[in-house]
Amino acid sequence: MIIKQLSIFLQNKIGRFTEVTNILGQAGVDMQAFTVSENSDFGILRLIVDDTDKAVEALRAAGFAVNTTDVVCLECPDRPGAIAPYMNKLSEGGISIEYMYAFSQCGSAKVIIRPDDIALCEKLISGC
Repeated sequence: MIIKQLSIFLQNKIGRFTEVTNILGQAGVDMQAFTVSENSDFGILRLIVDDTDKAVEALRAAGFAVNTTDVVCLECPDRPGAIAPYMNKLSEGGISIEYMYAFSQCGSAKVIIRPDDIALCEKLISGC
């Protein structure tokens, strides 16, 4: 399934992630998954939330640079090897993956995928 992801650019300094969590909490936005990548000057917080529009509005009002991106959310069983058939399909279909992150709970894993061809990615994994 295609979902929206937020990308928030953060200065690499103490407290910036804390600010984001406070802003979203005050706005009543639930953070469902996230990953942070960084270099020496800045970080990128990639985030899945329950209300994208409300999150973007609250963060931009607080001065954060926020972009939205379509990503594929794959759900599969949380057991050894469960993701392999999906990855095989994507490789066989020529899909290049820019980045991925995942989390699991209650026996189910969710994998967030940023592919080079989102429509083809979704089509290929829907057949697994």
